Amino acid sequence: MLFVFAACAAGAREVYPLNEGWRFFFKSENTSDNARHVTLPHTWNTDPRSAGGWLETTGNYQNDIYIPGEWASRRLFVKFYGAQSVADLFVNGRHAGTHRGGAAAFAFEITDYVRFGEDNALLVVVSNGVRDDVLPTSTDMNLYGGIYRDVELVVTGRTAVSPLYLGSDGVLVHPQAVDSLSVSGEAEIHLVSKEGNACMVTLDIAAPDGRPVFSKRQRARLDGKPVVVPFAFGEPELWSPESPSLYTVTASIGEDSITDRVSVRTGFRSIVATPSGGLRINGRRIPVRGVTLYHDNASSGGALTPEDGEADLAVLRDLGANALRSAVMPHSQRFYDRCDERGILVWVDTPLQSAPFLGDIAYYATPQFEENGLEQLREIVAQNINHPSVAMWGIFSCLRPRGDDVVPYLRRLVGTARAMDPSRPTVACSDQNGNINFVSDLIVWRQNVGWRKGSTDDVAVWRDQMRKNWSHLRSGVAYGGSGFIGHKSYTAQAEPRSNWMPEEKQTRFHEEYARNLQGDSLFWGVWIDNLFDYGSARRPYGVNGSGLVTLDRRDRKDAYYLYRALWNAESPTLYIADKHRRLRDVPRQAFRIYSSAGVPVLTVGADTVAVTEYAACQYRSDSVDVSGLVEVKAVAGPLCDSVSILVGNVLKPKRLQVPLRKAGPRTTS
Repeated sequence: MLFVFAACAAGAREVYPLNEGWRFFFKSENTSDNARHVTLPHTWNTDPRSAGGWLETTGNYQNDIYIPGEWASRRLFVKFYGAQSVADLFVNGRHAGTHRGGAAAFAFEITDYVRFGEDNALLVVVSNGVRDDVLPTSTDMNLYGGIYRDVELVVTGRTAVSPLYLGSDGVLVHPQAVDSLSVSGEAEIHLVSKEGNACMVTLDIAAPDGRPVFSKRQRARLDGKPVVVPFAFGEPELWSPESPSLYTVTASIGEDSITDRVSVRTGFRSIVATPSGGLRINGRRIPVRGVTLYHDNASSGGALTPEDGEADLAVLRDLGANALRSAVMPHSQRFYDRCDERGILVWVDTPLQSAPFLGDIAYYATPQFEENGLEQLREIVAQNINHPSVAMWGIFSCLRPRGDDVVPYLRRLVGTARAMDPSRPTVACSDQNGNINFVSDLIVWRQNVGWRKGSTDDVAVWRDQMRKNWSHLRSGVAYGGSGFIGHKSYTAQAEPRSNWMPEEKQTRFHEEYARNLQGDSLFWGVWIDNLFDYGSARRPYGVNGSGLVTLDRRDRKDAYYLYRALWNAESPTLYIADKHRRLRDVPRQAFRIYSSAGVPVLTVGADTVAVTEYAACQYRSDSVDVSGLVEVKAVAGPLCDSVSILVGNVLKPKRLQVPLRKAGPRTTS
């Protein structure tokens, strides 16, 4: 049972965590007699009773909470920061609300359902089953069922800044004119009230050092409409990736004393995207080096902790990336707080996408589907609009336009995003031709020529055609492919298989794409799919292996070090590729090195082997004959890297170890 104490001053807002004391059981268990005691965040897909298979099902969360009698004149709200995917809250057996969509936070008022001075029973029924009226309806990302983020009890006075407006803090900051001389805009403040017709609202803005730069007090009508407070101040400290300055914006309610107060952090910067000038922040072009980031790891599943997020951002920074794409749905508010503080640009997706499975339907032309997508987009914008790191709103990803025409709906989504936030561009990721590519402000082409057919050099042909015919578009590019450490070299297999995805193939793909696309001014950004492998029960091994780092975060693949050499300007890189392939079948070997520390010196055994520069930060050696156990060593400046390889099979008699030779003409005796 949770005990809540009324230790706050009369009328002031208090927030209490509700993460502990929960009892969980599957709906299929019929009774809570054997319920497990869990602490939130929680997902049943890591629950021991779900072992042996991926579960798309319904789970029940129960808790008891004591509500003090002296709160009878207050208002009470329960805020969920994420439940996947449909959640219903019952208080003392009475239905308090439903939320559809696992992408964002939501809140329910429970004032009229609780018994003051008594224990109260909470029941949250959560389902992660696929539905045709809740987005996404097509994804290969695991939707980890459960209450996968924090829960809070919010206690306010009778009149308060609303916890109910689209799951946001109730204070939305809209910059309208931003430059090095001044900032102006409006604060949109949402109120809820059960008494009176008006109240006094005060808006205060404090600089990064705490110095007040703006204050305004005005009387607001309590008519259900948001209160709009204009603001302006001079000599701003603008937010940028290099200097992530953050202001504090506070909305207060009260005439003689403060009865409610909400503070949010934000930053002020301008974002403009042009075909020729790329993405400009505060007038300066920012070459975007981005990675796609999903929402799980091997230990936490989808119930990620702040420590998980911090560790992932450390890997992103070590790679040298300056941007991330939150695939399918947003990450947590805490995660974006850290992106604000560290100057990392963010692209936040709306959950409208097509997975690469022919049986999937991504778009249902029904009012229920379309309204759910619009509502989830409204929640995403309202909850993340104050984050200066969030640079663009994603509309769709790799959508296959078949059947009903989806373009009118895409236009509604773009119109909704622009109406709520005209300060940021919209973006879409596309691997199709057609009108869907001309709806959003920015387009990112998901390219994979040379992955399953053709040659990776074909991407240069595509790039040149883009420059010739479509240079007026504001284009970015995204690419990636699966590679698993330990899968034998693809050159040894005659036919590819769906469950055979060697790291070496992924490495070659990234080498050629990096050679042809990195640094090209045609693209405002380059996005690598993905930073980490992610859970995908629909794929072989239950994992999408397209990450530069494994799902458990233990191993960094070869391609990781390629981009580290290209992107990390603060810490040089020297890395011998194919390091995970210690056993080699043929005696003639060539070696590839990634170096941002200069031309490497390569020794194989006791011999020095010549290397040549193949592309930026990519070096390749001459072929040499080696056998047995050999140490390969590269040196560049103060850096050194080495690996020991075994050429040949020590378990076979030497007479059976025949070098591979090109077949000659057949002869007959």
